[in-house]
Amino acid sequence: MKIIARIHSDFPEKFGIPRQSGLVPDTRARIVFEPEYRNPDALRGIEGYSHLWLIWSFSRAERDTWSPTVRPPRLGGNTRVGVFATRSPFRPNAIGLSSVTLEKIELSTPEGPVLTVGGADLMDGTPIFDIKPYLPHVDSHPDARGGFAAEKAGYRLSVIFPPALLQQIEEEKREALRGVLENDPRPSYQSDPDRVYGVAFAGKNVKFTVDGGVLTVRGIESIQ
Repeated sequence: MKIIARIHSDFPEKFGIPRQSGLVPDTRARIVFEPEYRNPDALRGIEGYSHLWLIWSFSRAERDTWSPTVRPPRLGGNTRVGVFATRSPFRPNAIGLSSVTLEKIELSTPEGPVLTVGGADLMDGTPIFDIKPYLPHVDSHPDARGGFAAEKAGYRLSVIFPPALLQQIEEEKREALRGVLENDPRPSYQSDPDRVYGVAFAGKNVKFTVDGGVLTVRGIESIQ
């Protein structure tokens, strides 16, 4: 497998990354190709598509061993299900698959061709193995069953974001951050209303608490 590109996102660590691609559509990330693949001809015709598939590596979750069962956070972290019935990063082959929107194409930059995508669920620096067009007439299945994952599909937190703290976030990134917080970055088994969590996003450490269904932003610090 050859690494063809790396993604540059606002998520420097795993905590806080949306659990699925497209869950927070306002997020933006840039795909920068490795020098060997910086050929604009490789992107010829890509402008005709609105969505792309990214095939990538769970580069921070690679292991020498594997388990046939995993404990999905959305099931409380205690219920075990088969690894192939989940999208857990802990798999025999640490490969991820994401559907993203194609927001911008730049063919001539100092970094070579660059794609800007929306809704990506990848950590900054994640290696990408391949990019394929999303084909709605074969890739979309509106009547498909979602298994246990569908049980939490509509789960959202109410977010209280004091205006003075919100002003510390770049305006174009505010809706993306709000979407990250609404989707509750915490594992489901953590429910202490006094615990202060911190999610790293776009150069900031956003601290918050969660009480019931309400998340309150408590502070913001710059990441050095």
